[in-house]
Amino acid sequence: MPAFPVPGSRSRIHRAHVMAAGCAVALSTVLTVPVAADAGKTTTTATIKPTIVLVHGAFADASSWNGVVERLERRGYTVIAPANPLRGLYSDSTYIASVLDSIKGPIVLAGHSYGGAVISTAAAANPRVKSLVYVSALMPDVGESGMSLGAKYPSELGTATKSVPYRAGGVSGTDLYLKPDRIHSVFAADLPVNTARVMAVTQRPAATTAFSETAKVAAWKHIPSWFLVAKQDKTINPDQERFEAKRAGSHTVEINSSHVAMISHPDAVTALLLQAATAADPARPALAATGTTHDARAETALTGIAAGTLIAGTGAILLGRRLRRSRP
Repeated sequence: MPAFPVPGSRSRIHRAHVMAAGCAVALSTVLTVPVAADAGKTTTTATIKPTIVLVHGAFADASSWNGVVERLERRGYTVIAPANPLRGLYSDSTYIASVLDSIKGPIVLAGHSYGGAVISTAAAANPRVKSLVYVSALMPDVGESGMSLGAKYPSELGTATKSVPYRAGGVSGTDLYLKPDRIHSVFAADLPVNTARVMAVTQRPAATTAFSETAKVAAWKHIPSWFLVAKQDKTINPDQERFEAKRAGSHTVEINSSHVAMISHPDAVTALLLQAATAADPARPALAATGTTHDARAETALTGIAAGTLIAGTGAILLGRRLRRSRP
């Protein structure tokens, strides 16, 4: 016997199908919107070139970055190489932090030698510093100093310096200079001897407080870092550099260079800076992750999935009920 549809059942079934289809569209929209929004954010971030700030270390000045500056500027980057006062970790980092405050937009902050200790403190409270780059540098943890790290990893620097008392503005202290006859072998062995002689004459001394003051913060625990290890460094022990880089979870390269890699190997240093500058979304250091990581975007996506699933399930139930009611 043929089955005849109950009057009105076809329209009810049609409305139920429309409802279920609408639920499916809603679910699709919930799942795809966060991805589209995130993709837009990535595109925007990737188009902004950061300002690259280069901080020199002890016994040097900002001209030590000249070769790197030229290469970065040819690639369209804005570069700043401020004068590091070399008077003490606390005052030097405060000064460099004030330089960073004057810069708009994202920043890649690099430090050579003692400059590494300075940037580790100066960047701590600045959310616009996206990357830290260390070039044969000091990278102290909280409570450490250049002296305490050097005691664990001895180098030839201790035999290559001389102390000279100074007085300035009612303040007195002690400056450290490199001995002219040791600067080539200990500081710049892969540069011409004549260049090393000029460096000896024009060197800028560092107050002993630059190396004795202990770090109160360590920005590398929260900001992604890159590290260049100079394998022929006699000023900072290369094993100390490796230890620092491994502890910080840094992206690390090693090259056959003396302590002044940015002068003798500007291409390698520039390449590392470009890695840090072009990293679209650098991963946070693994050591900085404590407790449960909270990702608002992931939470939004999961909430959307749950909501969409609930809507789709409700639609399926309503469709089933309407179909059962429509049966003769």
